[in-house]
Amino acid sequence: MPPPKPRRIPHEQRIFYYALLAGLPGLIVTGSLLYAGDYTAKVEWTLGLIVVLCWVGFALALREQVIRPLHTMANLLTALREGDFSVRARGANRDDPLGDVMAEINLLSGTLQEQRLGALEATALLRTVMEEIDVAIFAFDANETLRLVNRAGQELVGQPAERLLGRQAGELDFIDCLTGEDTRVLTRTFAGGTGRWGMRRTSFREGGLPHKLVVIADLSQPLREEELKAWQRLVRVIGHELNNSLAPIKSIAGSLNTMLRRPQRADDWEEDMCGGLEIIEARAEGLNQFMQSYARLAKLPSPVRQPVELGPLLRRIVTLGIHRNVVLTGGPEVTLAIDAPQIEQVIINLVKNAVEAVEESSSGGVRVGWRKTSGQIEITVEDDGPGLANAQNLFVPFFTTKPSGSGIGLVLCRQIAENHGGALSLENRDGVTGCIARLRLPN
Repeated sequence: MPPPKPRRIPHEQRIFYYALLAGLPGLIVTGSLLYAGDYTAKVEWTLGLIVVLCWVGFALALREQVIRPLHTMANLLTALREGDFSVRARGANRDDPLGDVMAEINLLSGTLQEQRLGALEATALLRTVMEEIDVAIFAFDANETLRLVNRAGQELVGQPAERLLGRQAGELDFIDCLTGEDTRVLTRTFAGGTGRWGMRRTSFREGGLPHKLVVIADLSQPLREEELKAWQRLVRVIGHELNNSLAPIKSIAGSLNTMLRRPQRADDWEEDMCGGLEIIEARAEGLNQFMQSYARLAKLPSPVRQPVELGPLLRRIVTLGIHRNVVLTGGPEVTLAIDAPQIEQVIINLVKNAVEAVEESSSGGVRVGWRKTSGQIEITVEDDGPGLANAQNLFVPFFTTKPSGSGIGLVLCRQIAENHGGALSLENRDGVTGCIARLRLPN
């Protein structure tokens, strides 16, 4: 067995013993003088008793003066530890070191009280916001136990918070929300409804332990509204194009039918018949091209990314001979992970548009360049043409101001850019005529 640890003398006892030791030399000297002097026994015992009582009394008083402030500070710190920040030390002043300690504890208590008040107000605000927002919020701890749920979450699960908190994710059928991709769309049934739900999961720490925050939003209504708008736009565009093609076809077919039903036909009726059929054929071909263009827009393949040097790619496009006034202004050496044929198609389309704008104004040229920005590569195609007359309809499918245009070129370009994680924009140049197209790709 290990030897027992020696018993430690309490702090207050050590103070008392040290005070006695401090007065012991004086007691010994006083006793020696009384013994050596010519005093009666009664005087010796009386003076000796008075000296001993003073010796012990002052030692006890010294211990009390040292221990009482320590007890006061211990009580103050205990109150701070238990969250009671209203307790203050009396008589705290900065005239002595002990007063400095008391004053600092009072200041610490006031600071902690203000911080707790701010934390309580922030927590109350957070809870109010969580209760008012219409997305469901769930917080699970490391053991997949539900620790927090807002009003929308209770409505989604169909149970009050009292019956939800403390239950496992498996019991609530939330295992799929805690695994897999952090952001995705769920198609499933909750007690609060069935449909498509947008789910996002993030991690945070509370008390040093990992937690997971799951946010679920109902996408059914927004998706239905956007789907309805998309269908309305599609029907409007296709209906407009069909009317433009079918109206003359119907009119010409009716005229040809009337001409064939006449008992007496004109001498040139065959020429009229051939001309009418040619018009019908041309309009049918135009309608066929329109549908093919739409199919091409709807079936754009996903990009196949490979490392490509941007400089040689743009230099090859400029040297295609699209226009003799196309100039490559240059830029830094950059290698991008892109689908080269798709990006080349975008640049060629932008350069052709710029060349047509320059030819329309019969002056100026086209400049192609690129530069690095924050996390992106920006490719610019700048022209000296008349500029954009109607910038709002640039990316509207099948909208075009060109007699032979299809209205899908810029739409395809923007879709290719967004499939690469980038963006495409066109705007008029500041201070001068012309337009500048900016293709931004992630670096």
